[in-house]
Amino acid sequence: MTDRAPQEQLPDHIAASLRSAFLCEFATVSAAAVPIDTPVGCFWNPDGTISVTTGLAYPAKAERARRNPKVGLLIEGLPDEPLILIAGLATVRDADIQANIDRYLPEISAYWESFSAGYPWSVLREGVHYWSRVIIDVTPVRIWWWDKGSTDSPPNSWSAGASIAAPPSDPAPEAAASRPIEWPGLPWTEQAEQMMAEALPAHLTLLDEAGYPLPFRARSVARTATGFALELPEDIPLVLDGKATLCFVGRSTFVGTVERVPAGVTMHVERALPSLPTVRDIDALWSPGSETRAKLMARLVEELDRRGQMLPALPENPPPPSEGALLRAQRSSRVSAALSTEGIDEKGAHYVR
Repeated sequence: MTDRAPQEQLPDHIAASLRSAFLCEFATVSAAAVPIDTPVGCFWNPDGTISVTTGLAYPAKAERARRNPKVGLLIEGLPDEPLILIAGLATVRDADIQANIDRYLPEISAYWESFSAGYPWSVLREGVHYWSRVIIDVTPVRIWWWDKGSTDSPPNSWSAGASIAAPPSDPAPEAAASRPIEWPGLPWTEQAEQMMAEALPAHLTLLDEAGYPLPFRARSVARTATGFALELPEDIPLVLDGKATLCFVGRSTFVGTVERVPAGVTMHVERALPSLPTVRDIDALWSPGSETRAKLMARLVEELDRRGQMLPALPENPPPPSEGALLRAQRSSRVSAALSTEGIDEKGAHYVR
């Protein structure tokens, strides 16, 4: 890290937005050099890193980040809030899953009603397939921001400098990795029609010139015979050609190639990635069907065994929230209130998963 944490070098309103951020688009790079975006929760740390998590029962993005630590995050907000794009270096923490749970719970305990589907803690604590988290700490290398979310002009930016470094990830387990769960899914063409019908926000992810995967929301998306036609802002730090993914709030993610055309950007789709049942149905996260639960628990146990760890335990009562969680809860409440206001909804300019 630099001598001072990023929030000490950034404008006050940008630092405040980072401290209160609770959702982001998180992008990693696959072994085939495909940049892949996933919407996830996040929390800012006092040392200037920002953390995201994923379930040990579906660890693909953590494994991608361990193999290639170059990652990207996009933090969006309401119309009066900044839009923040981050290129960073990932540090994967999975050597102690119980410790990860103990760290994670206080960071989200002030606002988990936003994704609890109304279930009480007595039910939530049974979801060990969810709570067994891999934590990924991201050290910012470059930050771009657009004040009040407007992308009609070039962004401001901050750079950590050439000497930036991030702590190493925990070593990968020596035992062979578990096989990904084969979830049923529709052909990409049918999924594309569904996404167009639902009019969900879509984020295109490409590599920048330094190889960082950067997600950015498309201004508009239209279906074509081979994929999608996209409109993007002019002044964004993406290389608008090459391998890409287009993610519709995690419900469907399409893999293909992007090229500039006179009318904007075209994506030629090759396939759709599998999506977790728990993403499409929040009830399935806490009350999954027997087959879904069995698959998740089987893979969780296998991944724990690879690390020589026991099934973690959840406390009888939720822990008190951290100071940061209380700050994020205030922003979560503000966003929820705005979403209920006429003119702003989940499928509009801003959304909450």
